Amino acid sequence: MGIDAEFQVPVIEFRTGSPDLERGTEGWHQNCKRVREACEMYGCFQVVYEKISRRVREETFALLKDLVEEVPLERKQMNANPKPYHSYFGPCSQDSLYEGFGIEDASNYDSVKSFAHIMWPDGHPYFCETVNTIVKQMEELNNIIWLMIIDSYGLGEKWETVMMNSKTLLRMMKYMSPSSGEYRRGLHAHTDKPVSTIICEDQIPGLEIEGKDGQWIKLSSSSTSFVFLVGDPLMVWSNGRMKAVKHRVMMNGDKDRYSIAAFTIPVEGTIIKIPEELIDEQHPRLFKDFDFMDFLLFSFSEQVKLIDSADQIYTFASLSPLFSDQNHAHIDN
Repeated sequence: MGIDAEFQVPVIEFRTGSPDLERGTEGWHQNCKRVREACEMYGCFQVVYEKISRRVREETFALLKDLVEEVPLERKQMNANPKPYHSYFGPCSQDSLYEGFGIEDASNYDSVKSFAHIMWPDGHPYFCETVNTIVKQMEELNNIIWLMIIDSYGLGEKWETVMMNSKTLLRMMKYMSPSSGEYRRGLHAHTDKPVSTIICEDQIPGLEIEGKDGQWIKLSSSSTSFVFLVGDPLMVWSNGRMKAVKHRVMMNGDKDRYSIAAFTIPVEGTIIKIPEELIDEQHPRLFKDFDFMDFLLFSFSEQVKLIDSADQIYTFASLSPLFSDQNHAHIDN
């Protein structure tokens, strides 16, 4: 399928200091509606959020470039963690354009400090302060979006019980420019396994999402915009109302691309459960309850390598016997 579909992912503006960000106002409810519709129809949207300053973004990407270019490979490889998404992957080469680092619980200053001490002998205090600042601000943005989702489904009165207790996993990523004239995959097509994701880019294009017709749609970003993506567990939580969007990174041109992603990772022991209010005759229960970490480990296990990323959540948690039987047959073959 082509990649230049005439299509615009919704752009929603969260104006700093605006009453539109005060719960209960008319502007808040309008934003709730926009967020819900975007998540249900597209599985993502772009959000303009100027509270995270251009200066902080630029400083973060400058530090990420230093990390990639200056830290020896043996130190990078010490960024190890048995959990999926959490470790170093790389380095970049013409065989693999992608390189990435993970920092668990990155809104906790000590977590960033521990990472920095592995990468640099002096612990690079400026790196710690800058990265911790932008992660806290991205986490705040994520919480606003989550509250809008909860309010949009009429669950505001019980928001404290349906708001997941989570931590932010930060991934810092580089995608190397391919050989001149090539158009190559930087990251394979997939749906996200964390609950949700906020992506901050350095304005070098590459992120694409899959539309309903199978066409790939290029996303462009500004110096004040972020991309919010619905992950598989959030789709389950909404009882299938929201769409876990399939996305990839494709590279061309002569510039490397840098991005950071803030993943919502529920604390261990969290059960992904559909609120009873989202189950009715028109919306029967589609998924069983499950432990988030069990699903995360399953999605990176050997047994699911032959299953398309978007289908893994159905194989793991769908209540439809037909779908489960089809996928077991796929694995057996």
